[in-house]
Amino acid sequence: MSENRRAAVLGSPIAHSLSPVLHRAAYRELGLSGWTYDRFEVDETALPDFFKHLGEDGGPAWAGLSLTMPLKRAVIPLLDEITETAASVEAVNTVVFTDDGRGHGDNTDIPGMLAALRERGVGRVARAAVLGAGATASSALAALSRICDGEVTAYVRSEARAAEMRQWGERLGVAVRTADWGDAAEALGAPLVIATTPAGTTDALAASVPDRPGALFDVLYEPWPTPLAAAWAARGGSVVGGLDLLVHQAVLQVERMTGRAPAPLAAMREALAAR
Repeated sequence: MSENRRAAVLGSPIAHSLSPVLHRAAYRELGLSGWTYDRFEVDETALPDFFKHLGEDGGPAWAGLSLTMPLKRAVIPLLDEITETAASVEAVNTVVFTDDGRGHGDNTDIPGMLAALRERGVGRVARAAVLGAGATASSALAALSRICDGEVTAYVRSEARAAEMRQWGERLGVAVRTADWGDAAEALGAPLVIATTPAGTTDALAASVPDRPGALFDVLYEPWPTPLAAAWAARGGSVVGGLDLLVHQAVLQVERMTGRAPAPLAAMREALAAR
């Protein structure tokens, strides 16, 4: 790779993104002084034009892009190829450009989830529960397809969402049972619970955390801890948070974009804490 390269995160809204903090910290630690990482406000409508004009300004070559919502699916038709992992959930959060300008799409959210769980000592589980049914829930099912030996119960608010989760289960090879959100307190007895819902949605469940809980993966990172995560930790359960996912998926992005592995996890985490 040439000495000077650039990368960025795209999305809308994007001002809150912590990706620049993580990637710039990695570049410093790796000695990549000529590398830059920026953020651009880009929505689905503007994305094709952004790609069309990529690199036309004569600046350093593009190494890659990080993609957040709502671009993870919209970017797929603009790429030359995507990995099986990305195809499994129809979501790309990482684009790596080759020297000839070809764009390769990948998904580091799924292996990032698994790495975050491993770091907290969570390996294989007999069964699991997923709270919610959005895009993150499908990534959660993809991760569970690799570590869950039994059934996954998804707690959702509508039959339409339930049908979506069952379809994702069939596609990913996961035995998915769906249950009504009104019974979500039952989920907390599973060995692994993955909460994928927006802030505030699980707050009422904090009072139902069992005396000896298993592991909770709450993908939120602000506000943190969530009431559910705080109650879980207070009862001695293992808790994985959204910042754990954020840093682990970014580690994998850095490795793919720079070709340097392992990426400096500790330095990236320190930068995140000091932001």
